Amino acid sequence: MTSNSLTHVRITHQARRRSALVRLATRLRREDAGMTTVEYAVGTVAAAGFGGLLIKLLMSDEARNLLWSLIARAISALFG
Repeated sequence: MTSNSLTHVRITHQARRRSALVRLATRLRREDAGMTTVEYAVGTVAAAGFGGLLIKLLMSDEARNLLWSLIARAISALFG
């Protein structure tokens, strides 16, 4: 084989490999397209559940007293 034909073989092999990688990336993007919707849905449900838990927790007398005492200590430390 001549030097020119070896260069052609290398370029052809690189082009095939690049083409295969592009096809793989395209297929993976298509297969993953529905996952973003599911991830947003799961994140939204988790955030809503966490928000409900925080509301329930902060509506209790113990949590309210704890927060007020924490705020009162912070204010007295700053302006005290």
